[in-house]
Amino acid sequence: MPNAKNIKYVDDLSEKLGRAKGVYLTDYLGLNVEDITDLRREFYANDVEYMVAKNTLFKLAAKNSDLSGLDDYLNGSTAVALSYDDPTSPARVLKKFTNDHDLPKVKGIVIDGNIIDGSEFARIANLPSKDESLAKFVALLQSPLMKLIWALKSPMSDITNMLNNLKDEQSKKE
Repeated sequence: MPNAKNIKYVDDLSEKLGRAKGVYLTDYLGLNVEDITDLRREFYANDVEYMVAKNTLFKLAAKNSDLSGLDDYLNGSTAVALSYDDPTSPARVLKKFTNDHDLPKVKGIVIDGNIIDGSEFARIANLPSKDESLAKFVALLQSPLMKLIWALKSPMSDITNMLNNLKDEQSKKE
């Protein structure tokens, strides 16, 4: 018979999984307390929740959240990084952290309900953030408009320069 603490844990985790846009299942075994603390601090600074999860309870929570197919990734020691805003934010934090450390290893990723194997982590970690993508998009939209403005402005500048040159020549003759 499950105890009340585990039932509440599964309910809370189910609710978090339902809200999360990015879920990263990691193997943290081998990290010392200081490293885990540093990793948690980095996650917290980037609005990512990081917690150790019991595999059996996580499987129940995933089932409650209509996430199936995670059983292959829920073996051994498992810690979960949850992002509620930017699904690639945990990947960037993990990438930066693994530059200095070999761990944690990403076992699996869930982005907007789609399950991705941990082997795709490097590709996802190199994706630009939402803000960077929007900035690039605006720059792409703005570039043709700026070219059009300069193209329309150029003949007017040429005529103005020509008239100024004629005026200067007239003033020199007088």
